[in-house]
Amino acid sequence: MSSLLKRFAQASVLALGFTASAASAQTAICYNCPTEWADWGTQLKVIKEKTGIAIPPDNKNSGQSLAQLVAEKSNPVADITYLGISFAVQAQKEGVLDTYKPLNWEDIPSDLKDPDGHWFTTHSGTMGFMVNVDALDGKPIPQSWQDLLKPEYKGLVGYLDPSSAFVGYVGAVAVNEALGGSLEDFSPGINYFKSLQANEPIVPKQTSYARLLSGEIGILLDYDFNAYRAKYKDQANVEFVIPAEGTVAVPYVMGLVANAPHADNGRKALDFVMSDEGQAIWARAFLRPVRAQAMPKDVEAKFLPAADYSRVKAIDYGRMADVQRDFSDRYMKEVR
Repeated sequence: MSSLLKRFAQASVLALGFTASAASAQTAICYNCPTEWADWGTQLKVIKEKTGIAIPPDNKNSGQSLAQLVAEKSNPVADITYLGISFAVQAQKEGVLDTYKPLNWEDIPSDLKDPDGHWFTTHSGTMGFMVNVDALDGKPIPQSWQDLLKPEYKGLVGYLDPSSAFVGYVGAVAVNEALGGSLEDFSPGINYFKSLQANEPIVPKQTSYARLLSGEIGILLDYDFNAYRAKYKDQANVEFVIPAEGTVAVPYVMGLVANAPHADNGRKALDFVMSDEGQAIWARAFLRPVRAQAMPKDVEAKFLPAADYSRVKAIDYGRMADVQRDFSDRYMKEVR
Protein backbone atom coordinates (compact mmCIF):
# COMPACT_ATOMS: atom_id res chain seq x y z
CA MET A 1 0.00 0.00 0.00
CA SER A 2 1.40 3.42 -0.92
CA SER A 3 2.15 5.93 1.84
CA LEU A 4 -0.66 8.11 0.48
CA LEU A 5 -3.16 5.26 0.72
CA LYS A 6 -1.90 4.41 4.20
CA ARG A 7 -2.41 8.01 5.34
CA PHE A 8 -5.90 7.99 3.80
CA ALA A 9 -6.77 4.72 5.57
CA GLN A 10 -5.48 6.05 8.88
CA ALA A 11 -7.46 9.25 8.46
CA SER A 12 -10.58 7.23 7.65
CA VAL A 13 -10.17 5.13 10.79
CA LEU A 14 -9.69 8.26 12.89
CA ALA A 15 -12.77 9.85 11.33
CA LEU A 16 -14.85 6.75 11.96
CA GLY A 17 -13.63 6.64 15.54
CA PHE A 18 -14.53 10.29 16.04
CA THR A 19 -17.97 9.75 14.49
CA ALA A 20 -18.64 6.78 16.73
CA SER A 21 -17.46 8.73 19.76
CA ALA A 22 -19.67 11.68 18.86
CA ALA A 23 -22.66 9.41 18.35
CA SER A 24 -21.98 7.75 21.70
CA ALA A 25 -21.74 11.14 23.37
CA GLN A 26 -25.29 11.90 22.22
CA THR A 27 -26.80 8.72 23.62
CA ALA A 28 -28.20 7.86 27.02
CA ILE A 29 -29.55 4.47 28.05
CA CYS A 30 -32.64 4.45 30.22
CA TYR A 31 -33.93 1.29 31.84
CA ASN A 32 -37.72 0.98 31.98
CA CYS A 33 -38.74 3.70 29.53
CA PRO A 34 -41.35 1.91 27.34
CA THR A 35 -43.08 4.05 24.71
CA GLU A 36 -46.54 2.67 25.56
CA TRP A 37 -46.25 3.52 29.25
CA ALA A 38 -46.90 7.01 30.67
CA ASP A 39 -46.37 8.47 27.17
CA TRP A 40 -42.64 7.86 27.34
CA GLY A 41 -42.86 7.85 23.55
CA THR A 42 -43.48 11.60 23.46
CA GLN A 43 -41.03 12.30 26.26
CA LEU A 44 -38.17 10.47 24.50
CA LYS A 45 -38.95 12.18 21.20
CA VAL A 46 -38.90 15.66 22.71
CA ILE A 47 -35.75 14.96 24.75
CA LYS A 48 -33.98 14.19 21.48
CA GLU A 49 -35.42 17.27 19.76
CA LYS A 50 -34.49 19.65 22.58
CA THR A 51 -31.22 18.20 23.87
CA GLY A 52 -29.90 16.12 20.96
CA ILE A 53 -29.72 13.07 23.24
CA ALA A 54 -31.21 9.88 21.82
CA ILE A 55 -32.67 7.46 24.37
CA PRO A 56 -33.77 4.10 22.98
CA PRO A 57 -37.09 2.84 24.39
CA ASP A 58 -36.76 0.04 26.93
CA ASN A 59 -39.54 -2.38 27.85
CA LYS A 60 -38.25 -3.69 31.16
CA ASN A 61 -40.45 -3.31 34.21
CA SER A 62 -39.15 -2.00 37.53
CA GLY A 63 -38.18 -5.40 38.91
CA GLN A 64 -36.37 -6.42 35.75
CA SER A 65 -34.56 -3.07 35.66
CA LEU A 66 -33.36 -3.42 39.25
CA ALA A 67 -32.14 -6.96 38.62
CA GLN A 68 -30.23 -5.80 35.53
CA LEU A 69 -28.70 -2.82 37.34
CA VAL A 70 -27.46 -5.08 40.13
CA ALA A 71 -26.11 -7.66 37.66
CA GLU A 72 -24.23 -4.93 35.78
CA LYS A 73 -23.03 -3.08 38.88
CA SER A 74 -19.34 -3.58 38.08
CA ASN A 75 -19.80 -2.60 34.44
CA PRO A 76 -22.97 -0.47 34.06
CA VAL A 77 -24.81 -0.23 30.76
CA ALA A 78 -27.63 2.14 31.74
CA ASP A 79 -27.20 5.83 32.47
CA ILE A 80 -30.57 6.58 34.06
CA THR A 81 -33.54 4.57 35.23
CA TYR A 82 -37.24 5.04 35.87
CA LEU A 83 -38.70 2.99 38.72
CA GLY A 84 -41.63 2.60 41.02
CA ILE A 85 -40.60 4.15 44.31
CA SER A 86 -40.21 0.91 46.26
CA PHE A 87 -37.77 -0.42 43.65
CA ALA A 88 -35.85 2.86 43.78
CA VAL A 89 -35.40 2.49 47.54
CA GLN A 90 -34.07 -1.03 46.94
CA ALA A 91 -31.79 0.24 44.15
CA GLN A 92 -30.34 2.83 46.51
CA LYS A 93 -29.63 0.13 49.11
CA GLU A 94 -27.92 -1.98 46.43
CA GLY A 95 -25.62 0.93 45.60
CA VAL A 96 -26.57 1.13 41.92
CA LEU A 97 -27.77 4.75 41.98
CA ASP A 98 -25.56 7.83 42.01
CA THR A 99 -26.58 11.18 43.48
CA TYR A 100 -27.87 13.98 41.28
CA LYS A 101 -30.19 16.86 42.07
CA PRO A 102 -31.83 17.85 38.79
CA LEU A 103 -33.27 21.11 37.57
CA ASN A 104 -36.03 22.47 39.86
CA TRP A 105 -34.95 20.17 42.69
CA GLU A 106 -36.37 22.63 45.23
CA ASP A 107 -39.89 22.20 43.79
CA ILE A 108 -40.00 18.50 44.71
CA PRO A 109 -41.64 17.88 48.12
CA SER A 110 -39.18 16.48 50.65
CA ASP A 111 -41.11 13.22 51.08
CA LEU A 112 -40.96 12.57 47.33
CA LYS A 113 -37.18 12.55 46.93
CA ASP A 114 -34.09 11.12 48.53
CA PRO A 115 -32.43 14.03 50.35
CA ASP A 116 -29.07 13.27 48.72
CA GLY A 117 -30.52 12.89 45.23
CA HIS A 118 -30.30 9.13 44.66
CA TRP A 119 -33.85 9.30 43.30
CA PHE A 120 -36.62 11.85 42.89
CA THR A 121 -40.27 11.75 41.86
CA THR A 122 -41.22 12.84 38.36
CA HIS A 123 -44.96 12.14 38.56
CA SER A 124 -47.55 10.01 40.34
CA GLY A 125 -50.55 7.89 39.48
CA THR A 126 -53.64 6.52 41.22
CA MET A 127 -54.41 2.79 41.06
CA GLY A 128 -57.84 1.66 39.89
CA PHE A 129 -59.67 -0.21 37.15
CA MET A 130 -58.99 0.62 33.51
CA VAL A 131 -62.06 -0.75 31.76
CA ASN A 132 -62.59 -1.45 28.07
CA VAL A 133 -66.36 -0.99 28.06
CA ASP A 134 -66.82 -2.69 24.67
CA ALA A 135 -64.97 -5.79 25.89
CA LEU A 136 -67.52 -6.19 28.71
CA ASP A 137 -70.15 -6.94 26.07
CA GLY A 138 -72.97 -5.33 28.02
CA LYS A 139 -71.84 -6.35 31.50
CA PRO A 140 -71.87 -3.54 34.08
CA ILE A 141 -68.68 -1.62 34.75
CA PRO A 142 -67.28 -2.99 38.03
CA GLN A 143 -67.27 -0.48 40.86
CA SER A 144 -65.48 -2.36 43.64
CA TRP A 145 -62.72 -4.85 44.34
CA GLN A 146 -65.39 -7.37 45.30
CA ASP A 147 -67.10 -6.92 41.93
CA LEU A 148 -64.06 -8.38 40.16
CA LEU A 149 -64.65 -11.70 41.93
CA LYS A 150 -68.08 -12.13 40.31
CA PRO A 151 -68.28 -15.01 37.79
CA GLU A 152 -69.54 -12.67 35.07
CA TYR A 153 -66.03 -11.19 34.80
CA LYS A 154 -64.32 -14.56 34.25
CA GLY A 155 -61.49 -14.20 31.75
CA LEU A 156 -61.83 -10.41 31.62
CA VAL A 157 -59.61 -9.27 34.49
CA GLY A 158 -55.90 -8.62 34.14
CA TYR A 159 -53.17 -7.41 36.46
CA LEU A 160 -49.41 -7.21 36.09
CA ASP A 161 -47.37 -9.79 37.98
CA PRO A 162 -47.05 -8.27 41.49
CA SER A 163 -43.89 -10.26 42.19
CA SER A 164 -42.09 -8.46 39.36
CA ALA A 165 -43.81 -5.31 38.05
CA PHE A 166 -44.21 -2.30 40.32
CA VAL A 167 -47.71 -1.55 39.05
CA GLY A 168 -48.64 -5.12 39.98
CA TYR A 169 -47.29 -4.63 43.49
CA VAL A 170 -49.19 -1.36 43.80
CA GLY A 171 -52.39 -3.17 42.87
CA ALA A 172 -51.68 -5.72 45.58
CA VAL A 173 -51.02 -3.02 48.18
CA ALA A 174 -54.18 -1.18 47.11
CA VAL A 175 -56.53 -4.16 47.42
CA ASN A 176 -54.86 -5.29 50.64
CA GLU A 177 -55.31 -1.87 52.26
CA ALA A 178 -58.87 -1.55 50.90
CA LEU A 179 -59.89 -4.89 52.41
CA GLY A 180 -58.52 -4.19 55.88
CA GLY A 181 -54.91 -5.26 55.55
CA SER A 182 -51.76 -3.26 56.18
CA LEU A 183 -48.12 -3.24 55.21
CA GLU A 184 -47.59 -5.52 58.21
CA ASP A 185 -50.36 -7.93 57.18
CA PHE A 186 -50.86 -8.94 53.53
CA SER A 187 -53.30 -11.75 54.28
CA PRO A 188 -56.38 -9.92 52.93
CA GLY A 189 -54.58 -9.19 49.66
CA ILE A 190 -53.17 -12.70 49.29
CA ASN A 191 -56.59 -14.20 49.97
CA TYR A 192 -58.12 -11.85 47.41
CA PHE A 193 -55.72 -12.98 44.68
CA LYS A 194 -56.39 -16.60 45.60
CA SER A 195 -60.12 -15.98 45.14
CA LEU A 196 -59.54 -14.10 41.90
CA GLN A 197 -57.87 -17.16 40.37
CA ALA A 198 -61.33 -18.69 39.91
CA ASN A 199 -61.97 -15.97 37.31
CA GLU A 200 -58.85 -16.99 35.36
CA PRO A 201 -57.10 -13.59 35.38
CA ILE A 202 -54.52 -12.64 32.76
CA VAL A 203 -51.20 -11.88 34.51
CA PRO A 204 -48.53 -10.42 32.18
CA LYS A 205 -45.18 -9.05 33.35
CA GLN A 206 -44.98 -5.95 31.14
CA THR A 207 -47.28 -3.01 30.49
CA SER A 208 -50.51 -4.20 28.86
CA TYR A 209 -51.99 -0.97 27.53
CA ALA A 210 -52.30 -2.32 23.98
CA ARG A 211 -53.88 -5.57 25.19
CA LEU A 212 -56.52 -3.56 27.06
CA LEU A 213 -57.28 -1.40 24.01
CA SER A 214 -57.60 -4.48 21.80
CA GLY A 215 -60.09 -6.00 24.21
CA GLU A 216 -57.92 -9.01 25.01
CA ILE A 217 -58.05 -7.75 28.58
CA GLY A 218 -61.34 -6.17 29.56
CA ILE A 219 -60.50 -4.86 33.02
CA LEU A 220 -56.91 -4.02 33.93
CA LEU A 221 -55.60 -2.98 37.34
CA ASP A 222 -53.74 0.11 36.25
CA TYR A 223 -53.27 3.83 36.80
CA ASP A 224 -55.60 6.69 36.07
CA PHE A 225 -53.17 8.26 33.59
CA ASN A 226 -53.25 5.25 31.27
CA ALA A 227 -57.05 5.14 31.34
CA TYR A 228 -57.39 8.87 30.61
CA ARG A 229 -54.85 8.58 27.81
CA ALA A 230 -56.89 5.75 26.25
CA LYS A 231 -60.14 7.68 26.59
CA TYR A 232 -59.07 11.15 25.53
CA LYS A 233 -56.09 10.58 23.23
CA ASP A 234 -56.79 7.20 21.66
CA GLN A 235 -60.56 7.83 21.66
CA ALA A 236 -61.18 4.35 23.06
CA ASN A 237 -64.36 3.43 24.92
CA VAL A 238 -62.47 3.22 28.20
CA GLU A 239 -63.48 4.28 31.69
CA PHE A 240 -61.47 4.60 34.89
CA VAL A 241 -62.89 3.46 38.22
CA ILE A 242 -61.59 4.21 41.70
CA PRO A 243 -62.96 1.22 43.63
CA ALA A 244 -65.53 1.84 46.32
CA GLU A 245 -63.41 0.28 49.08
CA GLY A 246 -60.50 2.60 48.34
CA THR A 247 -57.10 2.59 46.65
CA VAL A 248 -53.63 4.15 46.80
CA ALA A 249 -51.59 6.61 44.76
CA VAL A 250 -47.85 6.19 44.26
CA PRO A 251 -44.95 8.15 42.79
CA TYR A 252 -42.69 7.07 39.97
CA VAL A 253 -39.12 8.21 40.27
CA MET A 254 -35.91 8.55 38.28
CA GLY A 255 -32.25 8.46 39.16
CA LEU A 256 -28.75 8.53 37.73
CA VAL A 257 -27.07 5.13 37.55
CA ALA A 258 -23.82 4.81 39.52
CA ASN A 259 -20.78 4.91 37.22
CA ALA A 260 -23.03 5.54 34.22
CA PRO A 261 -21.10 5.34 30.92
CA HIS A 262 -22.80 8.52 29.59
CA ALA A 263 -23.43 10.29 32.89
CA ASP A 264 -23.43 13.83 31.49
CA ASN A 265 -26.08 12.91 28.91
CA GLY A 266 -28.06 11.19 31.65
CA ARG A 267 -27.98 14.34 33.76
CA LYS A 268 -29.21 16.43 30.82
CA ALA A 269 -32.11 14.03 30.26
CA LEU A 270 -33.03 14.15 33.96
CA ASP A 271 -32.92 17.94 33.86
CA PHE A 272 -35.30 17.93 30.91
CA VAL A 273 -37.93 15.70 32.53
CA MET A 274 -37.96 18.12 35.48
CA SER A 275 -38.12 21.25 33.31
CA ASP A 276 -41.36 23.11 32.66
CA GLU A 277 -41.59 21.48 29.24
CA GLY A 278 -40.80 17.98 30.46
CA GLN A 279 -43.30 18.20 33.31
CA ALA A 280 -45.93 19.53 30.93
CA ILE A 281 -45.47 16.43 28.75
CA TRP A 282 -46.25 14.24 31.77
CA ALA A 283 -49.28 16.39 32.57
CA ARG A 284 -50.61 16.23 29.02
CA ALA A 285 -50.37 12.44 29.36
CA PHE A 286 -52.66 12.72 32.44
CA LEU A 287 -49.91 12.05 34.96
CA ARG A 288 -49.78 14.23 38.05
CA PRO A 289 -46.45 16.00 37.65
CA VAL A 290 -44.47 16.31 40.86
CA ARG A 291 -44.27 20.05 40.23
CA ALA A 292 -47.94 20.82 40.80
CA GLN A 293 -47.75 24.13 38.94
CA ALA A 294 -47.17 22.20 35.72
CA MET A 295 -50.69 20.67 35.72
CA PRO A 296 -52.89 22.58 33.22
CA LYS A 297 -56.44 23.26 34.43
CA ASP A 298 -58.00 21.88 31.23
CA VAL A 299 -56.23 18.56 31.76
CA GLU A 300 -57.15 18.32 35.43
CA ALA A 301 -60.80 18.88 34.49
CA LYS A 302 -60.78 15.54 32.65
CA PHE A 303 -59.92 13.59 35.79
CA LEU A 304 -62.63 11.95 37.90
CA PRO A 305 -64.23 14.28 40.46
CA ALA A 306 -62.40 15.08 43.69
CA ALA A 307 -65.02 13.03 45.57
CA ASP A 308 -63.75 9.89 43.84
CA TYR A 309 -60.15 10.75 44.64
CA SER A 310 -61.09 11.19 48.29
CA ARG A 311 -61.05 7.36 48.47
CA VAL A 312 -57.30 7.38 47.88
CA LYS A 313 -55.44 6.38 51.05
CA ALA A 314 -52.07 7.60 52.27
CA ILE A 315 -49.27 5.04 52.53
CA ASP A 316 -45.76 4.81 53.95
CA TYR A 317 -43.64 4.46 50.79
CA GLY A 318 -40.49 3.55 52.69
CA ARG A 319 -42.25 0.74 54.52
CA MET A 320 -43.88 -0.32 51.26
CA ALA A 321 -40.37 -0.83 49.88
CA ASP A 322 -39.19 -2.70 52.97
CA VAL A 323 -41.92 -5.34 52.81
CA GLN A 324 -42.02 -5.81 49.03
CA ARG A 325 -39.77 -8.85 48.90
CA ASP A 326 -41.64 -10.59 51.70
CA PHE A 327 -44.90 -9.99 49.84
CA SER A 328 -43.41 -11.25 46.57
CA ASP A 329 -42.18 -14.44 48.21
CA ARG A 330 -45.58 -15.06 49.74
CA TYR A 331 -47.41 -14.35 46.46
CA MET A 332 -45.14 -16.78 44.60
CA LYS A 333 -45.73 -19.52 47.15
CA GLU A 334 -49.45 -19.08 47.77
CA VAL A 335 -50.95 -17.66 44.57
CA ARG A 336 -48.83 -18.53 41.51
